Amino acid sequence: MTTPRPSRAEQVDAATPASRNRVVDLLRAAAITVVVLGHWTIIAVDADGGILPHGVLDIATWTHPLTWVFQVMPIFFLVGGYSNALSWRSARRKGVGYGQWLRTRLRRLGIPLIPLLLAWQVIGIVAVAADAPYAVVQLASQMALIPTWFLAAYVMVILVAPPCLLLWERWGWWSIVGGIALAGAVDAISIAADQPLLGFPNYLLVWAAFHQFGYAWLDGRLDGLRRRLLLAAIGLAGLLLLVLAGPYPVSMITSAADDLSNSSPTRVTMAFLGMLQAGLVLSLEKPLEALLRRPRLWFVTVLVNRRIMTWFLWHLTAMVALAQLLLALDARVLLPEPASGAWWATRPLWAAALLVLTGLVVLVMGRFEDPREDPRPAPAPWRPVLAAVTVTAGLGVVASVGVVGEGGVTAWPLLPVAGMVLLGVVRLRRS
Repeated sequence: MTTPRPSRAEQVDAATPASRNRVVDLLRAAAITVVVLGHWTIIAVDADGGILPHGVLDIATWTHPLTWVFQVMPIFFLVGGYSNALSWRSARRKGVGYGQWLRTRLRRLGIPLIPLLLAWQVIGIVAVAADAPYAVVQLASQMALIPTWFLAAYVMVILVAPPCLLLWERWGWWSIVGGIALAGAVDAISIAADQPLLGFPNYLLVWAAFHQFGYAWLDGRLDGLRRRLLLAAIGLAGLLLLVLAGPYPVSMITSAADDLSNSSPTRVTMAFLGMLQAGLVLSLEKPLEALLRRPRLWFVTVLVNRRIMTWFLWHLTAMVALAQLLLALDARVLLPEPASGAWWATRPLWAAALLVLTGLVVLVMGRFEDPREDPRPAPAPWRPVLAAVTVTAGLGVVASVGVVGEGGVTAWPLLPVAGMVLLGVVRLRRS
């Protein structure tokens, strides 16, 4: 009698090293999935008003407290801190320098990004040439490229991850406290002067400081239920103080109903939200570990992580494409009034349709997440550093204004691509 062949899920489970923290992968996949579903819900499409960037939050202010659950970007930075510390320590042991390490990290993030930026550059040129209104093209591209603001912030954090790890190893919790205190000072100046631009340093300060909680998790400094619940309590107390007694709004996602935004630019409230979320999810680490020992659940987690960048980068392009098609067809029956009863009832169908469309895109574009190995010698550190700067600058602009300005199509989407190619992060194939 022959032994049954193990299923694919069982093979993946058996091939996973026992030392791997599967909860890290689950939280990464879950966080991005919540972001995707949240965007598909928050961004509404009105038959008369077109795409409403923060439609639900603007119309139904009762949803603002729910953003404490659905604004899960802090969780991604938490698992990023865990993974980046593990990666950089491994590089140090192997004698891999900062330049080579950074180039590798940029390749993983940057190569899947290139097709998206080039696609929207072409879309912008074609749309403007076809006499599409600038405002429509700008809004559509801005909505589609919202994910790039996160990538810009994450690239900045990766740049400083190694020195921040040294600070953590030397000063421990004080390195986090110092970063958050500095972010609070930046907020105070920005809010007092009523100048949001003065708060932009917090895209780095807040996320770099919170990123270090991933270091604490890796090093066992957050072990034990008591410590994790204490972290959650500190986060909740800080949030309540800042929201109830301070100038910060309840919504952790930008809403036109608020005079101040917690996320654009990033405010210190996001660090406390991250503490609350991290404390709660890490309190569930042991039961989650047990669940992930089930081969099928682990297999799904691996599959999502394998295409996580494509899934994240393209989900709003799929939504914008469907929205523009329905608006062009004047399909009012498929576009109920945002936040109405019919609108809420049809959200599962809306999400299912977008899931299919995004899935098709992932099938085509997902291959860019499997780049060939890079056998080149280690670069001079300034090259990937400068490439990271060009990526951050370009993404920061397109996330804010899209691909069309007052004078027509801009070249900002090409800056990250040119930076990665010219500075050697991405090597063009030779025939």
